[in-house]
Amino acid sequence: MKLNIKNLAIAGLVGLTFTACTFDEVPNPNAPSVEDATSDPGLPELNNLVRGTESAMRNGMTIYTTALGTISRELYLFDADPRNTDDLLGKNGKTLDNNSFYSTAAWNSRYRCIKNCNLVMEAVNATTAVTDAEADGYRGFANTVMALQYLLVLNSQDENGLRQDVADPLNLGPIVTSKADNLTFIQGLLSTAATQLGNAGSDFAFDLSSGFDGFDTPATFLEFNRALAARVSIYQEDWSGAITALNASFFDIAGDMAEGPEHFFSTGQNDLLNGVFKAPDQNGDQIIVHDDFINDAEAGDLRVAAKTAARANPSTQDGLTGTHETRLYSSPSDGIDIIRNEELVLIYAEANAQLGNTTEATDGINAIRSNAGLADYAGATDANSLIDEILNQRRYSLWCEAHRAVDLRRYDRLNDANVAVDRAGDVVYERFPIPLNDVDAD
Repeated sequence: MKLNIKNLAIAGLVGLTFTACTFDEVPNPNAPSVEDATSDPGLPELNNLVRGTESAMRNGMTIYTTALGTISRELYLFDADPRNTDDLLGKNGKTLDNNSFYSTAAWNSRYRCIKNCNLVMEAVNATTAVTDAEADGYRGFANTVMALQYLLVLNSQDENGLRQDVADPLNLGPIVTSKADNLTFIQGLLSTAATQLGNAGSDFAFDLSSGFDGFDTPATFLEFNRALAARVSIYQEDWSGAITALNASFFDIAGDMAEGPEHFFSTGQNDLLNGVFKAPDQNGDQIIVHDDFINDAEAGDLRVAAKTAARANPSTQDGLTGTHETRLYSSPSDGIDIIRNEELVLIYAEANAQLGNTTEATDGINAIRSNAGLADYAGATDANSLIDEILNQRRYSLWCEAHRAVDLRRYDRLNDANVAVDRAGDVVYERFPIPLNDVDAD
């Protein structure tokens, strides 16, 4: 077994700018050590770990988003790296490389964050500075974030699997290839975290960034946890479980579709920028909208104008052309949604469609359509027709957020029969390979 993961040290422990928050001085804040964090740490050390964990959640999101968006042909990334239009699109049958950035960057970023989560729990177990309720707040936070990181790994790797047991970097567990087992494992982490958050009292002993405004107490963070559980449930095809989780989340069919926590970015010193933002009409580094997204849209769909714009001139690279580019973010300091009410309404519609609850499914669809400026759904209401409509609404509501590839794959549609292939000989890939340095030895 090659132990690349064991070399993932504490990542991102500083650099996340928090608004309207103050922090105590911490020992050696620019180079915190494992010893500082796990030898009866005080509140400053514990909270620096939380701060770094939230910061680490953002790393690698640009590659994760654009790579999954490319294989599903919802976008093209035109930049100086030919692999974005070559490898990722299977040009002339080319296979994906297990040692290229699209295989390694997102994987390594997620496992660095998982390492931080494990350090949070080690530190809480070693400290005498917090009450039992406060300790459960740290644990509930860490287990929720860890579950999300594993889910993002699984979204990329699918049946190639993930490594569940990484608590001891010197004694890693094997790659688990059963998708069902991996989803059960992730759901279990969320369930454990939910219990911990329920025991955590009324307030956390730590602060989160403004990206978690409204989700920064144990009770409201638990709603975020349950929202993630609803997402996992539809991946498991546990439709009743999804409804149960939604009812404990911040889901509101009549509420603000934009409500939800997000990754925080800023132009502050040492902080991260939103790499999915692209300046309008620039050359060289562009996220180009696949023409089918524009051409297939219903007339008057507000999401198209909100998320995309026509370039002054169509952009062409490597035999591919697009007339529109991203406007999903207006600046490099815009947040990236982790999960929001709009997705929860779509989950509600999908779960009810699968359960045969036609009225509830249609209500969810119409809430999404109304928010997009569209008339109520007037199509057939059998389960297959409703799912077709829901997948179409997910396509437009969640564009360039790394959902399209997952959605098509779980309905066996991530293939050249259902995905536009614009060059002869190109291949539609369903999953990314395990990075070379983390492949288990035979």
